[in-house]
Amino acid sequence: METIITEKMVFGGDCLAKIEGKNVFVPFALPGEKLEVEIVESKKDYDIAKIVNIIEPSQKRIKPVCEYYTKCGGCNLMHIDYDYQVELRKQILADCFKRNKIEVPEIDFIAGDSLNYRARFQLHDGCLEAKRSNEKIFIKNCAVAEEAINEYLGKTNPDQRPRGRCHLFGSSHATPDFTIAIPPEKQKAPEPKNKKIKHYIRPKYQGINIDPSTCVSVKILDKQIMFDVQGFFQSNLQVLEKAIQLAVEDLSGKNALDMYSGCGTFSVFLADKFEKVTLVEHNRAAIVFAEQNLTGKNHDSYGISGAKWVKDNSASILSKIGNFDAVVIDPPRSGMEKEVLNFLCTVKPPVLRVISCDPVTNARDIRCLIDAGYKLKKLYLLDFYPQTSHIESLCFLEI
Repeated sequence: METIITEKMVFGGDCLAKIEGKNVFVPFALPGEKLEVEIVESKKDYDIAKIVNIIEPSQKRIKPVCEYYTKCGGCNLMHIDYDYQVELRKQILADCFKRNKIEVPEIDFIAGDSLNYRARFQLHDGCLEAKRSNEKIFIKNCAVAEEAINEYLGKTNPDQRPRGRCHLFGSSHATPDFTIAIPPEKQKAPEPKNKKIKHYIRPKYQGINIDPSTCVSVKILDKQIMFDVQGFFQSNLQVLEKAIQLAVEDLSGKNALDMYSGCGTFSVFLADKFEKVTLVEHNRAAIVFAEQNLTGKNHDSYGISGAKWVKDNSASILSKIGNFDAVVIDPPRSGMEKEVLNFLCTVKPPVLRVISCDPVTNARDIRCLIDAGYKLKKLYLLDFYPQTSHIESLCFLEI
């Protein structure tokens, strides 16, 4: 056993301490706490410890509202007063930018409800997975889940939930309000393909199977957006609405680019403000949904990677339009592909809106854009996942 005093919280939600000069990361701690800990994992440059006894707790420590807290692999900040959670996430976001020598503007905070906000889940054999292990945690209620999810969790026993990995989406914003995608090998009979939205599939995307039984339609602001529950869609619809409004409300012009567009979540709103929207998304199934969501709007779509689009299509498009008036870009956790980043740094569309789910890769990419002449005008922390250390952000950049 070792006695430590924790220092700051770091990216990922653990608190940093030192034992004989070696970094020790402690889950479920707060800065400034005196703890008795046990080393549970030792690496060359750092250790991971678990709390055995809280000798001097932080005044910001509270009792978690969830009986499964520290067991399931979801929330990791529920032991912290919510207002202090916000401060800690702001500090982590700012530190990521400062390490890249970026002058950080005041960070604005965009949030919804801190509980009962989450609409999207994955279950593994009917359970959630434990933190840092494959142990299955069977739950009957989740403190951060929307009511439609909790209704399903509350009325089903382990033997009533499908085996394997299944995707759930449940929300008062959605039609139907609850959808579950049962693994194909667990289905009693094959579902019909393409019946409901076949007429939306453009010739270049023919052959992509769309399963009507796993389609969800959500109302976001004044738009209906359809997607497949097995694909990606944001889990917190309250914050999504606010993020969309922020990202597009002051934009207008002839041509907009939606890079990593998914099912067109931002494009359906950009299409009201620009004469034409170009979508790029490597997931061709998502692009099929985007085509439906933009029916009647002037747009073009490319079901390829950003890197391939830059190589094969960007030059011919720019020769026709001159440049994009604005770009909305929502890259994966790994950040922008280097080809996409180089494209932006070279072509320099005058306005960029960068949404990111990883502050480390985001800060790296923003540094490159600043070096190319962009100025970081605004920085928002988007609290898509309260009670967790997950950080999403929105950057406004202009030449």
